[in-house]
Amino acid sequence: SPSDSDSEDSSLSDSELQEAFARGALKPGLNVVLEERPKRRNDAAGLRQCLAEFKQQLAWVERLDVTSGQVADPASQSASDKDAVDAENDFQREMSFYRQAQAAVLEALPKLRKLQVPTRRPDDYFAEMAKSDQQMQKIRQKLKSKQEAMERSEKAKQLRAMRKYGKKVQTEILQRRQKEKKNMLNAVKKYQKGLSDKLDFLDEEQTSSQGNKKGSASQRIKKGPNAKRRYKNQKFGFGGKKKGSKWNTKESFNDVSSFRSKVAHNKGPGKGGKKALNKRPGKRARQKMKSRAR
Repeated sequence: SPSDSDSEDSSLSDSELQEAFARGALKPGLNVVLEERPKRRNDAAGLRQCLAEFKQQLAWVERLDVTSGQVADPASQSASDKDAVDAENDFQREMSFYRQAQAAVLEALPKLRKLQVPTRRPDDYFAEMAKSDQQMQKIRQKLKSKQEAMERSEKAKQLRAMRKYGKKVQTEILQRRQKEKKNMLNAVKKYQKGLSDKLDFLDEEQTSSQGNKKGSASQRIKKGPNAKRRYKNQKFGFGGKKKGSKWNTKESFNDVSSFRSKVAHNKGPGKGGKKALNKRPGKRARQKMKSRAR
């Protein structure tokens, strides 16, 4: 049957298929006859002729071609063998290219120096940029915006940290105050109930308030006079020490011998007390006083 012949044909080897095709046992259209491949040949003479046609006899300084092997490996102090490089290993392959380029440079530099060819870029060398000024301006703007965004983010992070620290300090202060208030209230309750006869908490409160006042006074003393006062002191001087004749003493404070209650309370001799003391002389009396003075 056809199915049996197809299964048998699929299980045959290549040689058996070829023999069956030669006998005509295979059906047409299922196989393609391949033409004979052309034989390879090495036309050395033709290759040399082609090379001579495009080869130019120029000086080396015009060609700058260098053919050399790899430079010696500093680790092993010997040139690495080409067969030892694994082509599938990317690192070894790139290192072999790098060392070969090093060897070419070491061979070409002495030749260039001998021919007095400069190998270094001059200080005033100017090369046109591959990108336009507009493109570079866009790149600068992008970098600047990125840097500003990073600075804003860093500043916001610092502000958050400062707020967090300030909130923590404020919470600690409130907790301490609440604790002190609670301790004082407990001490007051104990004292009211007669469980304790000590009033140390009042002394502590007074000492703390006095300490704050002293601290503020010391700060005021340390601060000293302002700029205006210092300028006037420098210009006019301090005026020197006063004689202190009007200063009060302990003896003058206790001495009340010169005190007159009637004079102090406007009850001295005269007509009408206070009004009599403050009464102004009349016009004729003032004129007489002026004439006597003349």
